[in-house]
Amino acid sequence: MNEGALLLDNFTSFTIGILVYFTGMLLNRRVAALREFNVPEPVTGGIIASLIALACFSIWNVEISYTLEIRDVLLIYFFTAVGLNARISDLISGGRPLVTLLIITLLYIVFQDVVGVTVAHFLGLPNAMGVLTGSASLIGGHGTAIAWAPEIAQNHGVANALEVGVAAATLGLVMASLLGGPIAKYLLSKYQLSGEQDQELSVGTSYNQESGASITHVNLMGVLLLIHICIILGFILNLGFANLGLKLPLFVACLLVAIFLSNTIPKLAPKLAWPAHTQALSVVSDFSLGLFIAMSLMAMQLWSIAELAGPLMLLLGLQALAAVVFIVFVFFKLMGANYQAAVLSAGFAGFSLGATPTAIANMTAVTKSHGAAPLAFIILPLVGAFFVDISNAFIIQFFLNL
Repeated sequence: MNEGALLLDNFTSFTIGILVYFTGMLLNRRVAALREFNVPEPVTGGIIASLIALACFSIWNVEISYTLEIRDVLLIYFFTAVGLNARISDLISGGRPLVTLLIITLLYIVFQDVVGVTVAHFLGLPNAMGVLTGSASLIGGHGTAIAWAPEIAQNHGVANALEVGVAAATLGLVMASLLGGPIAKYLLSKYQLSGEQDQELSVGTSYNQESGASITHVNLMGVLLLIHICIILGFILNLGFANLGLKLPLFVACLLVAIFLSNTIPKLAPKLAWPAHTQALSVVSDFSLGLFIAMSLMAMQLWSIAELAGPLMLLLGLQALAAVVFIVFVFFKLMGANYQAAVLSAGFAGFSLGATPTAIANMTAVTKSHGAAPLAFIILPLVGAFFVDISNAFIIQFFLNL
């Protein structure tokens, strides 16, 4: 470990994550603009924490980093909870929107790299720099950027590809967290859209909903037990996928298992108290997603971005502008120009510039204030999990070969 580096263990990181979440919640309550623009509480707190870490590095040369194993478990918890709330009827009705979203996403991956390569060309940079700050790090995220960095560094003239890719993915996460809410606010206001306030939310509890159902240690333990069963079965299913040569994130298998169980067991055993659409499950899903986002953002090392300023900031700034224009004038209309399309627009901002959990956090912030959009919480994670990484790999390779 470098001198001046401070690595915090799992327990301390988890504790700070909770503190960061409460900080964001307090600020959102006191600053009306944060609520009006649908900025999620963990985003507010996470960005404040990352700025404090930047100050520690700048003033005292202390490099704070966190152990994030618990954060990764929370992601699996969250998507399993989403699966337990999913209805097959919603999935069936989502056939056309799912296909539409998939096609738009594939086209946007190409569009993102076209923007990146074009801007890089005018700045006199290698085409690979445009790809690296395009779909490799934005819609691809940290994992894709890290995976492609050695190839780009060795064969395409970007010696510091790893640093650029990680910095671009990190800054993309910030942009994704901050742009989704304002985009949704603009669309909801311009087209006078709102959701069903009395419909159950897929994630979390509405700000306008009174908490009437009792939450006890018993039903919370029941929810956690069921989630753990789904995760165990999901782990086994994921091994089966791997044996077939299909490499998917673990949360995808857990999501599929939860959907299957939630749409079969209640029909086979109607007297069984199933936790779907209960306050206890909402608490677990809110807790998991909120802390995942808070811990992800507080762990950003912004000083690494500061060292790569200039062309990187211009490339990413234009990518953000392109994303906003595309979502408002193309994506929203192609997805139906309705309330669900507005919620998905917030999600697509989070997804196309950051990551699937950021997209879910953006959509959750919108639905808590404006009403449910259950289909959005099913089709966006499915597109993000199943199709993007595979198709993105082919598109990245195509642009690198130009």
